[in-house]
Amino acid sequence: MKQYVFTILLTATITLVLSWAVWQLSLRYKLYPGIRERDVHKMPTPRLGGIAMFLAVVAAFVVSSRNSFFSIFWEDPSAVLSILVATLIIVAIGVADDLWDLDWMIKLAAQFIAAGIVAWFGGLQIYYLPIGGYTGFSSGVGIAITVISIVVVMNAVNFIDGLDGLVAGVCLIANAIFFAYSYLLVRDTGSSTYFNLSSFIAAVLVGACLGFLPLNWSPAKLFMGDSGALMLGLLMACSAIAITGQFPPAVLDPNQIGRSQLVGAFIPILLPIVVVLLPLLDFGLAVLRRVRAGKSPFSPDRKHLHHRMLDMGHSDRTSVLIFYAWAAVIGLSVLLMYLGTRQDWFGQYWIGVVFGIVGAGACLVVTLLPARPTVQAPESALKESS
Repeated sequence: MKQYVFTILLTATITLVLSWAVWQLSLRYKLYPGIRERDVHKMPTPRLGGIAMFLAVVAAFVVSSRNSFFSIFWEDPSAVLSILVATLIIVAIGVADDLWDLDWMIKLAAQFIAAGIVAWFGGLQIYYLPIGGYTGFSSGVGIAITVISIVVVMNAVNFIDGLDGLVAGVCLIANAIFFAYSYLLVRDTGSSTYFNLSSFIAAVLVGACLGFLPLNWSPAKLFMGDSGALMLGLLMACSAIAITGQFPPAVLDPNQIGRSQLVGAFIPILLPIVVVLLPLLDFGLAVLRRVRAGKSPFSPDRKHLHHRMLDMGHSDRTSVLIFYAWAAVIGLSVLLMYLGTRQDWFGQYWIGVVFGIVGAGACLVVTLLPARPTVQAPESALKESS
């Protein structure tokens, strides 16, 4: 655990320092786009924070290559190198979009290329799911499902990037929960070591988000842009996919376990989805809304969930905090359900269910009862979502 804590602190420190440097350089050389017609903020704000986060992530991986505790995923570096190459592609295309506003088809093509590199060259694939028993996939089907899953998660995370500190905070919470889950899962399945690629990526993302938040909190001095949001989505998807190789298929096969363990069998695929549930919900609603209107699924608008909360009367900071609460309640409830399936932790998954119901009820009350009348959101607090 100490090595993971060191990784988090190292990544956070490097991200903070580099974010400040990127902010200063962006202001000095005016490396920020002009105000677009669809934008609601009036002051040009640098959107290159993703560069700082990417460099910090690379630094963390480089340090891990020299750390014997993490040698387990460097023995065959193909997975790590493919992730880094894919991340470089995503960050590069994201930076170009943040500066010049690229066509959505170019961005989507780059996302599929990056996801394909991870699945094809890195070998990170979804091989099976505990659906109707042990359901395995051929290599081709597994690659296709993996690529689509990565692209969806990338865009889902990017779609909620509309308020100061929103993406960084939600991803910080999601990855902290997923780190705890992956760490416990590897331990409970009898692995010889607690060090694995999935937990490491989650720890790195916690550090990157933690280091970026000080400059991204309202009023934000620096946006992470598409480069940062897409990178977070890519790495979160890779972390979730990597954990599927950490335990034998029988662990996930409902037909080979007792009824009392049935919930635990589904949690390995449930929690990776749950931690990005809010972004996925916003993504699905946005695509449906735009297709119905005869527009591109990636055409920008101001009807995302966070925009609706602002229209309800919540301030930008309150909206962000409510999103944090929803992310924490949803993720922690499933994590508690997993803990409840373990006999040394009461052996009752209903504890997580009760926590989720009570927490969701509290969040719902706060969401639907804004503290002030409906007003227009502060213009400096928003960045138009893609």
